[in-house]
Amino acid sequence: MGRNNHGLVYSSEQGRMCPGCNQPVKKCLCRKSPKTAPGDGIVRVQRETKGRKGKGVTLISGVPLAEAELKTFVKKLKQRCGAGGAVKNGLIEIQGDHRDLLVEELKKEGWTVKKAGG
Repeated sequence: MGRNNHGLVYSSEQGRMCPGCNQPVKKCLCRKSPKTAPGDGIVRVQRETKGRKGKGVTLISGVPLAEAELKTFVKKLKQRCGAGGAVKNGLIEIQGDHRDLLVEELKKEGWTVKKAGG
């Protein structure tokens, strides 16, 4: 079936309209609400090399932060590890194997942390 495409996109009075909440973009309700990833309350740290030509990355999942807070938190983690990284779909990737260091940093934040994988 097709998408639901019957919503106001532009109003000469209000300007551009948000397709999610049908409010003006400046007063958008759906972007202001903090969205956290659903989970069981456990932050998992694992190492993965799959699809990266043997180069390992450390993956962190289950961090209970909103998108904006998550990006600033990842910046702090990358600086602590001295490595690059990214946030993809709520999953944090840090280049290299930094599991032990990251587990300690995440425990300092007060979260329950587990090492996942082998």
